[in-house]
Amino acid sequence: MTPLTPTDQLFLWLEKRQQPMHVGGLQLFSFPDGAPDNYVSQLAEQLRRQCEVTHPFNQRLSHRLGQPVWVDDGHLDLEHHFRFEALPTPGRIRELLSFVSAEHSHPMDRERPMWEVHLIEGLEDRQFALYTKIHHSLVDGVSAMRMATRMLSDNPNEQGMPPIWDLPCRPRDDREPGGLSLWRSVAHVLDLSGRQLGTIPSVAKELLKTIHQARRDPTYDSIFHAPRCVLNQKITGSRRFAAQSWCLKRIRAVCEAYGTTVNDVVTAMCAAALRTYLMNQDALPDKPLVAFVPVSLRQDESSGGNQVGVILANLHTDVHKGGERLLNIHHSMEAAKARYRHMSPEEIVNYTALTLAPAAFHLLTGLAPKWQTFNVVISNVPGPSKPLYWNGARLEGMYPASIAMDRLALNMTLTSYNDQVEFGLIGCRRTLPSLQRMLDYLEQGLEDLESDAGL
Repeated sequence: MTPLTPTDQLFLWLEKRQQPMHVGGLQLFSFPDGAPDNYVSQLAEQLRRQCEVTHPFNQRLSHRLGQPVWVDDGHLDLEHHFRFEALPTPGRIRELLSFVSAEHSHPMDRERPMWEVHLIEGLEDRQFALYTKIHHSLVDGVSAMRMATRMLSDNPNEQGMPPIWDLPCRPRDDREPGGLSLWRSVAHVLDLSGRQLGTIPSVAKELLKTIHQARRDPTYDSIFHAPRCVLNQKITGSRRFAAQSWCLKRIRAVCEAYGTTVNDVVTAMCAAALRTYLMNQDALPDKPLVAFVPVSLRQDESSGGNQVGVILANLHTDVHKGGERLLNIHHSMEAAKARYRHMSPEEIVNYTALTLAPAAFHLLTGLAPKWQTFNVVISNVPGPSKPLYWNGARLEGMYPASIAMDRLALNMTLTSYNDQVEFGLIGCRRTLPSLQRMLDYLEQGLEDLESDAGL
């Protein structure tokens, strides 16, 4: 039995029919060399025999003493969680993204372990796909990426590799929650509370510095007053998923030209795409958009729970030139990172909670529109840097699918894989029409940066 942290519980409290709180990932594979045409159906039969389910996929939600906890599910039905699907002809990427869009719209059953794996056949060019979704209260983006990577191998000849729900369990660290009894769990929570209280002096000092700087610097102050925007309306339960890969060499060339990081460049690409998308709808605010950028605080190899902090990044969408916008983003990101460098993970979490409290109140209730602290989520989850395989099938791409919310209708998540940067955009289908055009605008944003740098 494992108690949920306050962060994990938040994803349960936020969930509504039009606001499912699961994250997902789409993996695209090529058939192994010499595989028969019915390879995917054979693979489905093999996976149905993988009845062993390991942590955290064997956990379902329960309650003890009024508090939510994870418990082992002794009656797990694998047929509910693993599904074999076929795309309609002609089996293009368009049909695949439409399938993921529909599946990502459906909330998960809280009476069961909250995950699903869809094996998808019928793609062109002898390819198949896996779409996996899991509730955000169970894992964060970094831990989900680690599990997805553990399922794979850099050896194309390795066989007998298990699916993600049957990965070998790693030894549990005695410091991790979920020990032998309820009382040990309570002791763990009390220990965390003590550490949180100890952060108050440092957090108060940083908060005062932040307020003082915001009063002196109008640009800095903008991160506390993001403009009202069409991205920040109430949403429906219908989702649109758009995904595409970009060559990492192109992005690194821009980094070298401007002296910035990869994360700065992809953030600038997102800023350019948002600027163009909103301009084409005559809906670009005069003030610059602000992005909510999660940063991992995970310092171990654990795979459960959520360990993240947040940077609020000014996207400078009021700036016309792509190169100038990139440098402005770089400077604001560096300032935020410098603030966090001398803070502990507990201090960062509490500092973030205090600065985002008004925004959280607005997201939950919609009653504080003047406290629109950010407009969009841009999340970068590091991925594997070399080609990977699953039972001989080469992984061609992996695309994250995250969460859209009321008053936060677009989530732009990306990951890196084998000299590629993989973008996954999830948004409300009705609030943000023609979201797939954002992929063209991302490419245009990168081309503008290359042009400004003379590449």
